[in-house]
Amino acid sequence: MPLPSSSRPVLTEDWQNAGFGLYIHWPFCQSKCPYCDFNSHVADQIDQGRWGRAYLAEIDRVGALTAGRALNTVYFGGGTPSLMSPELVAALLEKIRSTWSLANDVEITLEANPSSVEAARFHGYRDAGVNRVSLGIQALNDEDLRRLGRLHSVNEAQTAFDTARSVFDRVSFDLIYARQGQTPESWAAELKQALAMAADHLSLYQLTIEAGTAFADRYARGRLPDLPPEDIAADMYLVTQELCDAARLSAYEVSNHAQKGSESRHNLIYWRYGDYAGIGPGAHGRVTISGQKHATETFLQPGRWLEAVESQGCGESGVSIVTRAEQAEEYLMMGLRLHEGISLSRYEILGGKPLDITKINDLVDNGLVVSESGRLIATPQGRLLLNGVLRELLAE
Repeated sequence: MPLPSSSRPVLTEDWQNAGFGLYIHWPFCQSKCPYCDFNSHVADQIDQGRWGRAYLAEIDRVGALTAGRALNTVYFGGGTPSLMSPELVAALLEKIRSTWSLANDVEITLEANPSSVEAARFHGYRDAGVNRVSLGIQALNDEDLRRLGRLHSVNEAQTAFDTARSVFDRVSFDLIYARQGQTPESWAAELKQALAMAADHLSLYQLTIEAGTAFADRYARGRLPDLPPEDIAADMYLVTQELCDAARLSAYEVSNHAQKGSESRHNLIYWRYGDYAGIGPGAHGRVTISGQKHATETFLQPGRWLEAVESQGCGESGVSIVTRAEQAEEYLMMGLRLHEGISLSRYEILGGKPLDITKINDLVDNGLVVSESGRLIATPQGRLLLNGVLRELLAE
């Protein structure tokens, strides 16, 4: 049943439920990993001064559209943002501080690869204002690092992590599981090693073969043997939950685990369906202007983006209105990834109608969701089968 109007929360704009973040995409890498489907490119030479001027111009442009807001998070992603000079990061953060007021607990994250960092660089990023680092370690096994196309060794990863921990209060790192020849037992041993490193946040992703990647080409030609079948990969997921729960790094999102209070605030803006501006080649955004949410896209190719900013004053390749029904759907798809689930009343306000109670009850009966205290939450089994849960809830 629809909620009585008197019990519905009223906000000036829906994004205020989750906050406002800025994502800056640095598209360059030292090499292209064969599994990666992100917008990343290898370049011999990068004119960081020219790129910096383009980013500064885009910050000015987006700042004018979002004037008066407090910025909760900044995230330098890529690509490999640790290839940016600390001086460039400092210049961008100085511009950001002069463009928006920053939340008292602003989170500023920079992604880094173990092969592209050193102690002096980390100190430079910290002095610029970065207060959280996310390391792309991906495996704690040298042979698997080689297969994944990574340029670092396990020893280099450990050194980079130890250096980061000595400089920053908050350090996260990524690992990929369900790799070639991996078993639940070998993954458990590797995950225990990762948990012993005492990170406050781990992102643990199942290897997927994405279209357009080198891995997809190899897979199609039968050159990726020994990938674990789906049931074994599911066992690895369950092992992940068990070990992380025991280490008090429980999953707050399908693939992300943190100590209480150490969750990625920037990514929570995505999952809780706030507003975020995307700057840089291939960056996406969701920005509310005059009460209407807009989806933004930027040019994928670095050269095309740079040319557009310099010649047209804007790196966006497209802007479209997100309808209320689309907003409700996006909120559901993002929010059910979270351990906290979604607010049913917020979903109804966004879409203009509630979720089908019959479908919810069927999913409850099957142990895939719970509905309590006005929230819809996927159970552990439901998160394992989340795509199916979403299909059922969104089916006409």
